[in-house]
Amino acid sequence: MIRSVIVFLALFFATASWAVIETYQFDNELQQQRYNAFIEELRCPKCQNQNLSGSDSEIAQDLRRQVHSMIMSGKSDIEITQYMLDRYGDFILYRPRFTAGTAVLWLLPAGLLFIGLIIWLRLARRRVNTAPVNTNLSDEERMRLQSILNEPSSDKQEGAK
Repeated sequence: MIRSVIVFLALFFATASWAVIETYQFDNELQQQRYNAFIEELRCPKCQNQNLSGSDSEIAQDLRRQVHSMIMSGKSDIEITQYMLDRYGDFILYRPRFTAGTAVLWLLPAGLLFIGLIIWLRLARRRVNTAPVNTNLSDEERMRLQSILNEPSSDKQEGAK
């Protein structure tokens, strides 16, 4: 009985080991490094925000197989990237190229930062320019200002009640 439970638990927790692990053979280390770089940098077309190496979707498996076969057939990195771009568009790249269509993605953050900096500088200058022109107060004016500042306001008295 105990033996059956142990076998059942072992099989139950070993289901992750049943997952398919893709292993591709490469002629040299450089090909494997190129493959790993591609599957890390290419986005899965089906998944929202996963690269090919992290996705288990069928299209990701197909694309990994395609990248492997293109590397093994001697295609250059540019040819592989261009094939993926032609087939899936700029979405497949985690870091999209700078083109007319992606210019907004690249320039908008810097533009917003620049506009914010200009607004901040103008507000800072306005604060400096709104300082009172005549800061020389007479003794009488200084005493009156001090008494006004020291008076308890009616709001504070109402809040204490």
